[in-house]
Amino acid sequence: MHRGRAVVTAFFVVQGVSGLPALAQDGAGAVPGGGSSIERGLRGLFGGEPEKPGSYVSPSAADLVPDAASVGAAPNRALERFDPIALPTSLSPGASPKLDLPDLKPFGPQPKPHPEPARASESLSLSARLTQDGPEIPNGLVWRLFAAAPDASGKLPLIATSAEANPNFAVPRGSYLLHVLFGRAGMTKRIEFAGLRTRETVVMDAGGLKLSAVAPNDAALAQEKVFFDVYTDADQENDRQLVASHVPANRVVRLNAGNYHVVSSYGAINAVVRADIRVEAGKLTEATLQHHAAQLTLKLVREKGGEAIADTAWSITTASGDPVRESVGAFSSLVLAEGDYLVLARNRGKLYQRSFSVEAGRDEDVEVLTSDLAAPENGEGSGD
Repeated sequence: MHRGRAVVTAFFVVQGVSGLPALAQDGAGAVPGGGSSIERGLRGLFGGEPEKPGSYVSPSAADLVPDAASVGAAPNRALERFDPIALPTSLSPGASPKLDLPDLKPFGPQPKPHPEPARASESLSLSARLTQDGPEIPNGLVWRLFAAAPDASGKLPLIATSAEANPNFAVPRGSYLLHVLFGRAGMTKRIEFAGLRTRETVVMDAGGLKLSAVAPNDAALAQEKVFFDVYTDADQENDRQLVASHVPANRVVRLNAGNYHVVSSYGAINAVVRADIRVEAGKLTEATLQHHAAQLTLKLVREKGGEAIADTAWSITTASGDPVRESVGAFSSLVLAEGDYLVLARNRGKLYQRSFSVEAGRDEDVEVLTSDLAAPENGEGSGD
């Protein structure tokens, strides 16, 4: 393991050492005991035997300064009287001496605020209608504003987005592509914004579609088991595009005006009906599809009306042998289109079977009796 090293820095402070003059040279420059007096004094501060100070006499100023006459200086004389000091005579009274200063740039005053209040930036205001003469759409809109020119990746940069009914986009002038969504309805429009306040109203040309389903003779169905898929209209099924999937019954779907292909599923097996429907702009189109199917509950019992036997595996086929559904449990609930079927029930190594028919709109229980033994397995009989 790598270990760091601790670095300790010591600071020594010496204050008010009055004996420092004793560290100056003594006499001929040597102090008994070896070394200069400074070195010996340091040994006294940081360790070792402290040195004893010797005799020291401070020299007088006369001993340190050479004779004035020997250097050609005028002899000193005491002032006999206090004469006034002569002042410069080159300046006139009240004048200031000339200063040699570098040139300074003149101070630039700060601009004063404009008397008119700041004007708010102009914006692009948007609204939408279902039809040219219809009212404005109050909610449910999603706006996206893109730059008209693609970026380096080849995509149009998203400039702004909003979910308000009447958004205001403060953008610089230029060309933009506006995309608006209203449920599953959408449209794109190119806008040239001149930088002035502009109000743009787009026409969605859209409507609504509300779907439901019934059994023959207008018998009610379990609406929670009914779902719809909405496709674009096309001559070939492979050319249709999915617009909305798994739409519950009685829910309004907002769509662009036009023709659509609707597929309704009752349950999750084979009860399916189709219809072609046209959606009008500015209108709610309601359509009801009729399912020829019924809800069934499969049970394996020892006698009619008896208790269902648990841990039963179910297999359902059409009368021609095409597989329809497989499941495991005491009860098997399902929705089947009208027609003839064969049910096989497997329990404890034994196989039971029964043929039955489904009538449209007739919900019922289908009981398979343990006496309906299909064929013995592993050489066993048909015991319970």
